[in-house]
Amino acid sequence: MTTLNAYTGTYELEFERPLVALERQVTELEAHAGDTGMDIADEIKKLRQNHTTLLKKLYGGLSAWNTVKVARHPGRPQVSDYIQAVVKDFCELHGDRAFGDDPAIICGFGRIGPYKCLIVGHHKGKDTKQRIACHFGCAHPEGYRKALRCMRLAQKYGLPIVTLIDTPGAYPGVGAEERGQAEAIAVNLREMSRLKVPIISVVIGEGGSGGALGIAVADRVAMFQYAWYSVISPEGCAAILWKTGEQAPDAAEALKLTAADNLKLGTVDEVIEEPLGGAHRNPMLAADRLEKWIIQNVRELKRFKIENLVQKRYDRLRHLGEFKE
Repeated sequence: MTTLNAYTGTYELEFERPLVALERQVTELEAHAGDTGMDIADEIKKLRQNHTTLLKKLYGGLSAWNTVKVARHPGRPQVSDYIQAVVKDFCELHGDRAFGDDPAIICGFGRIGPYKCLIVGHHKGKDTKQRIACHFGCAHPEGYRKALRCMRLAQKYGLPIVTLIDTPGAYPGVGAEERGQAEAIAVNLREMSRLKVPIISVVIGEGGSGGALGIAVADRVAMFQYAWYSVISPEGCAAILWKTGEQAPDAAEALKLTAADNLKLGTVDEVIEEPLGGAHRNPMLAADRLEKWIIQNVRELKRFKIENLVQKRYDRLRHLGEFKE
């Protein structure tokens, strides 16, 4: 298993500034102790305790908008990180056999725990060059067609499908629309509902609109604790309703996009708890929890007869949006 390191960059979330100040104090005290030989272990210990207490307080009551910010943190583990940490013998597949290869969608076969699987996920890119090439995780139609081609291959070999969702939405450019963006996503929705293998999906960061849904039709759907999943981004919603992105925090609250909201509404089946302070603070623990959730649910779904599995998937989809007055 590859070791994932915690984020050590300079990016700061606005609501985390008191935490950053404490971290700097600890760093300065440790450096001072090393230079002078002074014993200030008790003072450092107290600061660390204060840091943990503040971390619990801040992340225990995150607003919807701050949750979106955490989901977008540049140090947050991405699909490529989880593949390195969790998937053994990963073999990536490329191209949709029609137009080209979309780097915003990663597809490949590998082994998670004891199970051989197809892994499909959105790829945002780790540096500026990669992010531009991947359009910041916004997939083109050839990406969704590649995903479906690989899913059909998984069905041929009777292998379960694991999809990891992390996108602000499908790419909205002219070329993508000319090549059938909406049609590609619609076909994926239809065909994934029929695939005769277990499918599980996890929203690991951002879950924006049809771009997320294009690989999210599944028997079980989970979200990480500080991910978001919604029909539109807060900025997009604010631009439509108020003609300005400044109302994005209000839009985030109205959209009910947090993991807790989605669980309550029945959009997802389970919330995967993140390490204290978010997955970027302890990527290995986040990867371990993801791996355990995947293994448990693949094991459970493989017990169903295929015809019963497809029927239960259909019933799950039909029940979404039900309400009683």
